[in-house]
Amino acid sequence: MKNSLSIMKLSGLLIALFVLPMFAWSQNDVQYYRPYDKRGQNMFENPKSDMGVSGDFKVRVGANFAQQFQALDHENTAAYVPFSATDSANANKLIDLSNGFNLATANMNIDAQLGEGIRVNVVTYLSARHHQEAWVKGGFVQFDELPFFNSDMVDKVMDNLTIKVGHYEVNYGDAHYRRSDNGAALYNPFIENLILDAFNTEIGGEVIFQKNGLLLVGAVTSGEIKGDVVALPDLTDNDVDNLSKKSPAFVGKLGFDKQLNDDLRVRLTGSTYYTASSRSNNIYGGDRAGSRYYLIMENTKATTDANYYSGRLRPGFGDKVFSVMINPFVKFKGLEFFGTFERATGRGSKEKDPKDPTKLGPDRVITQLAADLIYRFGKEENFYVAGRYNTVEAELAAAGANFGVDKPVKISRYELSAGWFVNKNILAKLAYIDQKYEDFPGTSILNGGKFNGVMVEAVVGF
Repeated sequence: MKNSLSIMKLSGLLIALFVLPMFAWSQNDVQYYRPYDKRGQNMFENPKSDMGVSGDFKVRVGANFAQQFQALDHENTAAYVPFSATDSANANKLIDLSNGFNLATANMNIDAQLGEGIRVNVVTYLSARHHQEAWVKGGFVQFDELPFFNSDMVDKVMDNLTIKVGHYEVNYGDAHYRRSDNGAALYNPFIENLILDAFNTEIGGEVIFQKNGLLLVGAVTSGEIKGDVVALPDLTDNDVDNLSKKSPAFVGKLGFDKQLNDDLRVRLTGSTYYTASSRSNNIYGGDRAGSRYYLIMENTKATTDANYYSGRLRPGFGDKVFSVMINPFVKFKGLEFFGTFERATGRGSKEKDPKDPTKLGPDRVITQLAADLIYRFGKEENFYVAGRYNTVEAELAAAGANFGVDKPVKISRYELSAGWFVNKNILAKLAYIDQKYEDFPGTSILNGGKFNGVMVEAVVGF
């Protein structure tokens, strides 16, 4: 089985390496899309511009590739805890790490122009940390024009509207536009994403309004990463939450984004994400590509694919979630700042109050702050240096003496990065990372935890 999976992975990479470039080089851009190369940098919602491209039928096939070299060390002060009653090995002993290359990851990007202002997008993970086989990230149809109505009034309305329907990346906050998504890492000036990484693909519809710098977004989704038509069991005497209730998720964003003059651009957005009840919500756990930090702070039985969230925090908000994110972005000449303030509340689907098991568990609170400062220089700003500080304070699900609810845990990271766009399709990054864990109990593998070191990443996008 392992051999067949390796052959499938190798076949997918060979197809991407030798076949996809021939398609991409021979085809033009499509309308109203974010380019997968350097042109897509600092682009958020898809632009309301046809980019000078006709609406004739065409298919554009491209790809993203990313490869990292990791030289990280980790340590902790956790107490001895056996794996099980029959396995006395220490579950809190960290796995020994050496310097080496991470798994090469790849995406295949297909964009089809189906008519004037009508585009279909499908992204497939050809090689990802959490999946050995090719795996479709999602797909959607996007309408920036509605020519089939033959209406001047509709055309006028669509001058400022974008409608998206399908299984797509949830447009909550702005940080997801600057994160690494498996092989797609050209937009991210750093190597890893935020500690609390808000990212998921959900089924639904979205409407975007853009005019004179004003931005409005409204969306309704399934609230889950995949479709589900199976009815859940009714309440039992041991249940405190009605798990048969599956509520939609509501996403909203309000913002301002404008190039004020040749040197200064200002953007400020506020976003919300809310679902009352889900079978398995994954807004903070939907990244099937996983973390760039391989096996960091993991025990001796960890594997690359099973333990794919190393270095991040998954709060376990599988049932109820209410999150708010505020993102300021300022770019003055080559200097840019991007900030994140996020407050999330929620709980798991079977989370009970540790003080009264007959009641629902309290909504736990997580707060995240992040500040990115980047200076781009050189011809066409092909070089940059950057720094990020990211901190999270979180109430975790109660364990033992109400741990995590009465006393939040803290995780902090700073990353120093430098990058070079060899051309618009190739980016090389070098980064130093330092991350620390505070107030985790002695029985947690993260007690006294910290890691640091250097990473190098090479990225290709077209």
